[in-house]
Amino acid sequence: MIIDRLFKSVEKNGHVCVGLDTDLQYLPVEFRNKFMHDEHALYRFNQMIIDATHDVSACYKVQIAYYEALGLKGLKVYKDTLNYIKSKGCLAIADIKRGDIAKTAEMYAKAHFEGDFESDFITVNPYMGMDSIEPYLPYVKNNEKGLFSLVRTSNKGAEDIEYIENKENKKVYDVVGEKLLKIGKDFIGECGYSSIGGVVGCTHIDEGLRMRQNLEKMFFLIPGYGAQGGAASDVAIYLKDGNGGVVNASRSILLAYKKVENGASNFEKCARAETIKMRDEIRKAANK
Repeated sequence: MIIDRLFKSVEKNGHVCVGLDTDLQYLPVEFRNKFMHDEHALYRFNQMIIDATHDVSACYKVQIAYYEALGLKGLKVYKDTLNYIKSKGCLAIADIKRGDIAKTAEMYAKAHFEGDFESDFITVNPYMGMDSIEPYLPYVKNNEKGLFSLVRTSNKGAEDIEYIENKENKKVYDVVGEKLLKIGKDFIGECGYSSIGGVVGCTHIDEGLRMRQNLEKMFFLIPGYGAQGGAASDVAIYLKDGNGGVVNASRSILLAYKKVENGASNFEKCARAETIKMRDEIRKAANK
């Protein structure tokens, strides 16, 4: 199963998921000015980041919004970036956060698990109900694909809905996690985790231990590290025996060159150094 590939990648390369949430404004001015077209600069930037980090990261997360915002040319960069990740033998998470039902969800599944925008994993939003997840499951079963479903997110607004309690004093995110765990039991890999994973932000550490215990078979995609304030010690709470999750970082890696004198001319080397630093910090915290 696809989750076994991700588990092994974490074992080999560490927990870092490099987020290619690439805003054009992140590109060094001198680099961007070398290209006649912004989309060519954007794709080349992504290529160089991937080349510099593929052996020190577990996977890549490509946030589609940054490419949609540029129209058709941006979506071609999105497609080409996914293809380039695949060409390097790496795993890609398409961060699309779809959350519709029935035939619409079937079409989303087809769009992002086949054809031009094919990826290994996609992110989904289950808050319309568990029937918004079901159309993706045939791809998980038959096509070696995986999901990361929102469970408890890292934003402040998570408290507006995800923290509401039901009559059994369970928070909404706990109920969602339990339902996803039940769906995921049919997709357990050799590593002991399901290909139906959960997005669990590391910026709420007080519930971390309880979530890791309750969702024992769920592999986590963990946002909130770095620019959002999460530290390696926060992340470690959500891991188990040094695995069980990947930790996304975007701005802290893509913009690492800004913290280095004359870093713009070697932005990819700065990104690699930041990825290695993050990898080593998380490994150290997870193995305490």
